[in-house]
Amino acid sequence: MDDFGQLGSYFPSMRLAAIDVGSNSLHMIIADVTREGHLEVVDRVKEMVRLGRRSFTTGRLTEESMDLAIRALGNFKRLARVRRVDKIRAVATSAVREARNRTQFIRRIRRETGIPIEVVSGIEEARLIFQAARHALGLEGGPHLLIDVGGGSVELVLVRDGRPLWMRSVKLGAARVAERFLTDDPPTREQLKKLNAHLERQIGGLMRRAKRSGVVRAIGTSGTINTLVAMARSARGEELGRLHGASATAEEISRLCEQLIEANAAMRSELPGIDAKRVDLMPSAAALVEFVLRRSGAPELLACSWALREGVLLGLARAVNSRTANNARRRSVNALAARFAGSNEHGRQVARLSLQLFDATSGVLGLPRESRELLEYAALLHDVGHAIDHDRHNRHSYYLIKNAELFGFDPDEIEVIAQAARGHRKQAAKLDSPDLRALSSINRRLVRGFAAILRIADALDRSHFGVVRNVDVNYSPGRVILGVDSKREKADLELWTCERRTDLLSRLMDRQIVLER
Repeated sequence: MDDFGQLGSYFPSMRLAAIDVGSNSLHMIIADVTREGHLEVVDRVKEMVRLGRRSFTTGRLTEESMDLAIRALGNFKRLARVRRVDKIRAVATSAVREARNRTQFIRRIRRETGIPIEVVSGIEEARLIFQAARHALGLEGGPHLLIDVGGGSVELVLVRDGRPLWMRSVKLGAARVAERFLTDDPPTREQLKKLNAHLERQIGGLMRRAKRSGVVRAIGTSGTINTLVAMARSARGEELGRLHGASATAEEISRLCEQLIEANAAMRSELPGIDAKRVDLMPSAAALVEFVLRRSGAPELLACSWALREGVLLGLARAVNSRTANNARRRSVNALAARFAGSNEHGRQVARLSLQLFDATSGVLGLPRESRELLEYAALLHDVGHAIDHDRHNRHSYYLIKNAELFGFDPDEIEVIAQAARGHRKQAAKLDSPDLRALSSINRRLVRGFAAILRIADALDRSHFGVVRNVDVNYSPGRVILGVDSKREKADLELWTCERRTDLLSRLMDRQIVLER
């Protein structure tokens, strides 16, 4: 693929880089990929060069923007060498795709930086964005409406249960429509009316189809959308923190759209949460996103930090196949456990015992069968907080799980796993915290049930020697009998600890918990 080394087969770990030559910005992501396909990001870099500035009206990339892009790509190449990247792939999108002088630009990049640029079609761009979002969020259930607002194009994908129902790439990027329709600052109502009429002609029918399908949420994968979600969080008085998985309601986006359209550039730059480099594009981006939410009926907009460049990286790593979303979940959990808990024998033992308890108690606890997987992940990760501090390690586990890049999960699933891990200690705060109350009723039930099971499973490996082989659960009137099988090994410490950890399970099942060896 490039000059860094032609490696035809996978070694235990390779370092890969993907470059996205976009209409607004150039991005590079560098990640290590294991033989099992887990990706760990080691570096990211971005330069805003605005290749699309005036190119959508003139049909040509400007000399100034090409110079800036080549300088940025030269720096990317140097960083890739310093980071000892093994393979690299660079793709260009709408601005380069449509420019009449694109051949001249691509040849110049190759000559001056040594990086070969691949110009991808709009549909290929949508496909790569979909693969990245599926890897990062799983996209089960739905339907979900993916939207990526670039400078020159908008990619839209309707997804149900991890599979695309349709994909479109439309020439409606924020820079393109700003140059064509929103020429005043602030834009006039007449300009907005013409823009909305244009949007209706271009994607109105698609949005009506999405609405009929019952879209449950829109998921945004671009910088302008992340900025909108950041602004919504700032308006709520929240700290920005990690944007991946954060959301804003359609009503919040509508209010932001009004603010951005009514303000001039100087006023917009003062709005909380705004990205100063995107001030000029935010009115057109907000108008686009507001139109999509309103016409599709999507009640909220979720930010996804993985987008085109990550999709390119996944393709380069050959990690995307029919099983990617499911494998990504387990791979990312195992990678997080290995990073903070080493071989994690205790975590695996607690997971094994937890699943035995789940199978025997889930019916009484009202835990759906499909939630079993989340309990296993919570068990595998429940003690990662020990890497920070022993005291209150369960709270540190919560923080690490929440802020790690766990791929293939939606934000609610990560919250359930994290809260269950936090609740595994008897010393933990009562399970009625504001975090728990913020969850849906079914997810509150999952957290309480998982925490009750984890407390017992963790106690049954108190020595970390794996002495308890099996737990047999039997029911009698008013009682649940836990038969602990240690195969003649002493389990006194485990039984003593477990006796002090049965209170939550007893309360949830409304039965006395009795231990038998």
